[in-house]
Amino acid sequence: MTTAPAPSRTSPPRARQTRPGVRLGPARWIGYAVSVFVIAVIATQLYFFVQIGIWTKLDPGSTAFMRADAWTLAKTRPGTALQRAWVPYDQISRNLKRAIIASEDANFVNNNGYETDAILQAWEKNKARGKIVAGGSTISQQLARNLFLSREKSYVRKAQELVITWMLEFWMDKQRIFEIYLNSVEWGNGVYGAEAAARYYYKTSAAKLTAGQSARLAVMLPRPKYFDDHRNSAYLSARSRVIARRMGAAELPE
Repeated sequence: MTTAPAPSRTSPPRARQTRPGVRLGPARWIGYAVSVFVIAVIATQLYFFVQIGIWTKLDPGSTAFMRADAWTLAKTRPGTALQRAWVPYDQISRNLKRAIIASEDANFVNNNGYETDAILQAWEKNKARGKIVAGGSTISQQLARNLFLSREKSYVRKAQELVITWMLEFWMDKQRIFEIYLNSVEWGNGVYGAEAAARYYYKTSAAKLTAGQSARLAVMLPRPKYFDDHRNSAYLSARSRVIARRMGAAELPE
């Protein structure tokens, strides 16, 4: 006698289990955003640091201020090009060098890129006015701003300016900092550098600037566009005479 096979007991197929999507909570999203921000800040600082190192040997082709002005001129004055011509340090008049140090940063040769007293005085002045009207910037700080930053006035920008200033002082000696400054600083509407300024205002070269001409150019630096449009300003003339008297005491980087 044969026995019938027992009925097979096959299990019903299991339903496929799907892994639900991972959802980040608010805290994790905040942590992620902070991480991305920190990485971006570090990468930016590394870029600045490496770029300044390169400029110890090579001359900057342009600056942040120049690029911003080129864009503005293209919109407001089509066909107008920036004026700039790089000249070596020893082909710039000692008169101009002395005038700028006397006007902008009397202790340039001996400071470490910062003047703490000037920064504190600017802080008190800004607090009294309720807005940023002064920065207490040295020549090195001005160069840091011109090379990489904007004309916006904020404490965040000031903090970045101080970091870049430290990088400039780390990589370069004072003469190199001053050489780049003299060839990059703004001197009027689309006018950058000592050579372009000398030709624009006096039809001469940076090497041949007189003491009087140099004093006037130095006084223009805080407000170059304004004084370009107001060359007969009484303040410009009076302040230039003061700077001319101080030039003899200015110490130059050699």
